[in-house]
Amino acid sequence: MKFENNKSGNGGVITLHNEIKEVGRLTYTIFPQENKLIISFVLVHPEFEGRGMGKYLVEEAIKFSRENKWNVYPHCSYARAVMSRMNDVDDIFLKR
Repeated sequence: MKFENNKSGNGGVITLHNEIKEVGRLTYTIFPQENKLIISFVLVHPEFEGRGMGKYLVEEAIKFSRENKWNVYPHCSYARAVMSRMNDVDDIFLKR
């Protein structure tokens, strides 16, 4: 599996690919003046659902946020549910 982060301006898309095609994607918006990354949407293509691929995308967004010292607000309900179950994100998880 391979991640690709296509950042453009204050937004971007993280895609996850296997050897053949795209598995899923996560869209985000960055508010640098507030040190915040907002996860807008997580999509896993139907043939890859139920295998934890969405969680991998959220983890990649968290890694990207930590590298840039941003907090994360998961606007997407799926991303919020994933982050709520994680034990190691209290330092960056914006619940509101």
